Amino acid sequence: MPDGIRKFQRPSTASAAIAALTLALLAGHTAAADRRETLAPTGTLRATYIATNPVQAFVDPATKEVRGPAAEIARELAKQAGVPFTLTGVRGPEGVIESVTNGQADIGFVAFDPVRARDVDFSQIYSLAQNTYLVREDSPIRSVADADRPGVRIGVGARDAGDYFLTRTLKAAELKRNDGGVSDTIVKALLAGELDAYAGNRMRLHAAALKTPGLRLVPDNFYGVEQAVIVPKGDAARLAAVNRFLDEARASGLIGEAIARAGLVGVDVAPARAP
Repeated sequence: MPDGIRKFQRPSTASAAIAALTLALLAGHTAAADRRETLAPTGTLRATYIATNPVQAFVDPATKEVRGPAAEIARELAKQAGVPFTLTGVRGPEGVIESVTNGQADIGFVAFDPVRARDVDFSQIYSLAQNTYLVREDSPIRSVADADRPGVRIGVGARDAGDYFLTRTLKAAELKRNDGGVSDTIVKALLAGELDAYAGNRMRLHAAALKTPGLRLVPDNFYGVEQAVIVPKGDAARLAAVNRFLDEARASGLIGEAIARAGLVGVDVAPARAP
């Protein structure tokens, strides 16, 4: 090919490459702007979690930093949208749901339950928090099945996912609900024989058993509580954005690594959604 033609074509090729790069950058800026508007219309991604549930997040006593899967998910989701984020612990699942329904939070972290799904929309499940029973060391309850018998009194946090599940599935045992989950009062009731077992996520009960001689966990689980992200009811765009991110976070190992970094016990990465 003559040199003159080559010299004519080189600038054209370079111009085409620059134009393609410019279009790609513009598309990236547009996508980021769309994510910001969808996920954080106020300019900050505001998230809430249950303050007493370490399976979601907890405040590091040394650094005062909020840590755990919810913290890492919120941080990376905000990073993708190019905005700062806040993660606030609130009281109970009802506090998380209320914060999202009244517009104080853009997303919330709470376990899935059909009852709750009447008020908010749930993302796909990102982790399973295994639930079991805490019992006295000398208790005849050696497995989950042993607890569902006439005369057995099982304590459970009112309106927890375990409460909803056991309400649907227990056939013989009696549920004793309390506000606030496992506490010093509950531990005393177990040791005094006022309760035969206490139901809760394995992480919380494991911590209680470690610091209380005379208590133990049964080895199996009655339910894998499905941890998810909630968005306002009917906000399909925000829900889709969260679901896309969770697919990426599972595939990249972010969720599993977040669980491991937080030192969580009895928490598994949820399997991918069926196509």
